[in-house]
Amino acid sequence: QVRLVESGGGLVQPGGSLRLSCAASGIIFRLNAMGWYRQAPGKQRELVATITSDGSTNYADSVKGRFTISRDNAKKMVYLQMNSLKPEDTAVYYCNGQVIMTLVSSPKEYWGQGTQVTVSS
Repeated sequence: QVRLVESGGGLVQPGGSLRLSCAASGIIFRLNAMGWYRQAPGKQRELVATITSDGSTNYADSVKGRFTISRDNAKKMVYLQMNSLKPEDTAVYYCNGQVIMTLVSSPKEYWGQGTQVTVSS
């Protein structure tokens, strides 16, 4: 099986920074596209940022210029550096990944359990 485990969430003041990490473990041949999503109370889950296996990135307009997604393929890690945080960034942040388990497997989608980010003074 495959697990995605997020860490790094917490309470931060407006204008502050946090770095989220996502660790992938289990039977993994290769990680394809990875991403971060978030869900605020009463709202639908939305895309924050994605990164392909070769490092191409995509961001939601609301976080462009403030958030940076990165990955370490050797460590099977994905990161989200969040700067200039705003109260509207408050949400549960989820790691998402397209995982190939063996040489002949098709990619399967996995989700982490989420980590809470609260931006408040």
